[in-house]
Amino acid sequence: MVECLCLKNSIIPFIVLNKEKIFYIKGLEEYDRDQTYLKKTWLHFQDIYENVCQQLLDFNIED
Repeated sequence: MVECLCLKNSIIPFIVLNKEKIFYIKGLEEYDRDQTYLKKTWLHFQDIYENVCQQLLDFNIED
């Protein structure tokens, strides 16, 4: 069984959305020169992932 290393190490995973893929690619291209851009991009994607998970976990079915 494959374990999710992010969750195992208490790191929020992220998903790169198609509409924001350009920022991720730019971060990868600039990483050797400036690591800050990619790290901020990861944090942004983690915020989105966390927000979506929170919405799903708080979802209540009304009768």
